[in-house]
Amino acid sequence: MIFRNPSGAPELGCDACGCRWFDRMTDTCYECGTPIPAAEARRFVEAAEAWQARSGAKATPAAASEDGGTD
Repeated sequence: MIFRNPSGAPELGCDACGCRWFDRMTDTCYECGTPIPAAEARRFVEAAEAWQARSGAKATPAAASEDGGTD
């Protein structure tokens, strides 16, 4: 599930428990261990890219290197 933080940026939440903390090495929820479905991860990336385009926010260097983009 995707939440919006106070600035409107998307945040990924666990579908099983609602936790917003994930182990990025294993793509699982820290709270309950549920894996992040690939489709949900893609949906989050799309929401983050759309938010960046609307808000003029820049991707972090880590995010840019993951998708091959540059800032």
